[in-house]
Amino acid sequence: MSIRLRLTAWYTGILFVTLLIFSSAVYGFVHLYTYEELKQRIEQQADKIGFTQGAVEVLPNRSSAISLEEADLYVQTYTFYNGKLWQSQNMAFSGIQFDVPSVEKALNSKQAFKRVTVNGNSFLVFENRVVETNSGKLFGWIQVGANTRTIEQTLDRLQSILIMGSAATLVIASTLGLFLARKSMKPIGKVTEAAEQIQKGTDLSVRIEYDGPQDEIGQLIGTFNGMLERTEGFYKELEDAYAAQRRFVSDASHELRTPLTTIRGNVDLLQKMWEVAPGERADMDEATIKQISFEAVGDISDEAKRMSRLVNDMLSLARADTGQTFELDPVPLQPLVEEVARRAHFLEKTAEWHVGELSVLNGVYVEGNKDYLQQMLFIFIENAFKYTPEGEVSLDVVLYKGQVGLRIADTGIGMDKDEVPFIFERFYRADQSRGITSGTGLGLSIAKWIIDEHKGSVEVVTRRGEGSTFIVWLPVVFAPPLE
Repeated sequence: MSIRLRLTAWYTGILFVTLLIFSSAVYGFVHLYTYEELKQRIEQQADKIGFTQGAVEVLPNRSSAISLEEADLYVQTYTFYNGKLWQSQNMAFSGIQFDVPSVEKALNSKQAFKRVTVNGNSFLVFENRVVETNSGKLFGWIQVGANTRTIEQTLDRLQSILIMGSAATLVIASTLGLFLARKSMKPIGKVTEAAEQIQKGTDLSVRIEYDGPQDEIGQLIGTFNGMLERTEGFYKELEDAYAAQRRFVSDASHELRTPLTTIRGNVDLLQKMWEVAPGERADMDEATIKQISFEAVGDISDEAKRMSRLVNDMLSLARADTGQTFELDPVPLQPLVEEVARRAHFLEKTAEWHVGELSVLNGVYVEGNKDYLQQMLFIFIENAFKYTPEGEVSLDVVLYKGQVGLRIADTGIGMDKDEVPFIFERFYRADQSRGITSGTGLGLSIAKWIIDEHKGSVEVVTRRGEGSTFIVWLPVVFAPPLE
């Protein structure tokens, strides 16, 4: 059974119980009130009956009999001494007679009301003993009754009205309840349709349109749309990650294929050359063979070193992908940067190397890792030397609002501004440098990972043909100046 039908059944059941209790209460109240009022009227009229004094039988006086008949009451008296039965005119005319008890029952009875049926007519009868005034002995029996047919007909009509009204109310309420349940559950159907549509396909851009009130259903739809939005974002990020992974594998394969091809070619050359007997090398003397072998071994060594650097860089990025972090400790920047500046003099370069004033770093600490910070700085410096065939490369520092900026500037080939967003991607190198400048294209990706782990940022200013400037911003911790 669907939720709509269950809700309608619950609403109908609760309404049925409510109407049953209400109708029973109304009927019971009207029934009780009507009969109580009738009893009070009968009893009041019975108390007003006056009897003829000195009579041999129990007879109401004329005024009492007239008033009882005007009140539409039926009166009957019975005298036990002589067995005389007296009835009011309306009772005698209708041929109605109430049962009279025996003397023994009359002696043991008290005034009371009872319901009797005479000739198909229902009566409510008030009965009481009549005793002698002087002796107090039982003298007669008086009965005053009222026809309850009208009351019963009224109560029957009321009962029919309550039953029919309740039934009609149940039908109308069930119909409206089912309509409202369908209307209120319609947004849930949209949620189901959207979920089925997503299950059958990969379109996560589906959203449920809802302009109703922000009730429980509105909140549910809002939550579902938010979940779809986040899922779509995760799915796009996953697709981007898969695309980056495929690109990474493709680029890594390409980068590894070149040195492997060179190594394989040189190995084949040496193998063929040394397999030939010395007497069969008519076109090569020992000096030539030695020179060729030396060049081949040098090429193999260079390519092996290149592969070693590439593998190390890939391992560093693999650690970054797995979420691996390193411990951060307070690191004094001045000795670290001075050591990097000193060692940079020994790098292979064709440009001039200038170091600015580093004393401003005296007493400046950062939360970081010394080895990784040095690796990051050497990546930027080596890149600057690599892409600056002539000119100069400089290193200086700047302090600004609780951050330290390590600035590496060059006057090399530079790049276009539209290439800046991609330079930190793996294996990316500007088109101008591909095939001209050697490298794996992983250095800046590693540097960016190190900067992110230190909660820093990097700023890039570049122009093609004029050079590039990289400023690495790191949050600092100030300490007393170094001695």
